[in-house]
Amino acid sequence: MAKEIKPSARGELEITDVNQWYLDKGELNVEVMGRGMAWLDMGTHDSLLHASTFIETLESRQGLKIACPEEIAFHEGFIDLQQLGALAEGYGKSSYGAYLRQLVDELDR
Repeated sequence: MAKEIKPSARGELEITDVNQWYLDKGELNVEVMGRGMAWLDMGTHDSLLHASTFIETLESRQGLKIACPEEIAFHEGFIDLQQLGALAEGYGKSSYGAYLRQLVDELDR
């Protein structure tokens, strides 16, 4: 697939071209993103900065982490509460570790 896709006028390989390739092969599964979801283009330094600021704003205002692998693994049943706690301890006194420990405490009630 990568050999078939050509750079766009901007000189970049576009995700839409990858999507189209899979669609043409009948191998693309699509889900409409509903309310509360966002697609963030991060193909430039400026767009990466804007996306980072957006995520930081959401996390600080909501008190939740966006795409926290350990939290997702727990909710998907890949790890249990004890394993989540052990992973949290591995982050020491960092804010990320504190977030995971708080999550464990809330889930353990």
